[in-house]
Amino acid sequence: MLHIINSFEFPLPLFKSYSWYAGVQDALVQWWYGHNAVAFFLTTPYLGLMYYFVPKAAARPVYSYRWSIIHFWSLIFIYIWAGPHHLLYTALPEWAQSLGTAFSIMLIAPSWGGMLNGFLTLRGAWDRVREDAILKFFVVALTCYGMATFEGPMLSLKNVNAISHYTDWTIAHVHVGALGWNGFLTFGILYWLIPRLFSTSLYSHKWANTHFWIGALGIIFYVVPLYWAAFTQSMMWKQFTEEGQLKYQFLETITTIVPMYAYAH
Repeated sequence: MLHIINSFEFPLPLFKSYSWYAGVQDALVQWWYGHNAVAFFLTTPYLGLMYYFVPKAAARPVYSYRWSIIHFWSLIFIYIWAGPHHLLYTALPEWAQSLGTAFSIMLIAPSWGGMLNGFLTLRGAWDRVREDAILKFFVVALTCYGMATFEGPMLSLKNVNAISHYTDWTIAHVHVGALGWNGFLTFGILYWLIPRLFSTSLYSHKWANTHFWIGALGIIFYVVPLYWAAFTQSMMWKQFTEEGQLKYQFLETITTIVPMYAYAH
């Protein structure tokens, strides 16, 4: 349904179609799809994987099955209405922006419910984290999930979004989730699963630990400069000439041309 509704187009010439939607309606539909894609491709499936593989790797039962059911249905209901928070300070009606912000703030509870359930499942296994690369991957994945799902609602607040809007903060935020949560959980799963599929042991635990540290440092070296750049960009956005024009006009050029190029391609 996401793909069908999002992709409605009118075929006019033989090889050209135009979106069913126009202007701000098109932007709202695209972000309705975008946030649902994050929810149903990158969040709930990976939470399901986490609930299977973290207990397996830690040899501990899930801390609370009741939490898992409650936060699953809460995510399903709330997540689909949070898309408008990507369109603050745009032509989107104020009520729609406020709706997106309200549901984004509510997302903290079910998101952190999943993160805390994962961490509490590791009770009694923390002494193994120092040596076990698989548990290291899972711990960082849960940490990044918690960071990203706290940062997202915070960025939906207008006073915070006034800093992050049109900066690299959004890029850093997305990649903490994608690389840390999705990427590290995937590698932890593969390191646990593949030896059991082939009835063998992991070839090199040292290589797995090296992989973990290279990946963790890589994420840090990637996102920290983006956060730093975001605050610099935010301050540059607020600098004007005596004539009232944007002092650093290349910023305006970038934010005009890049979205147009991305939309055309």
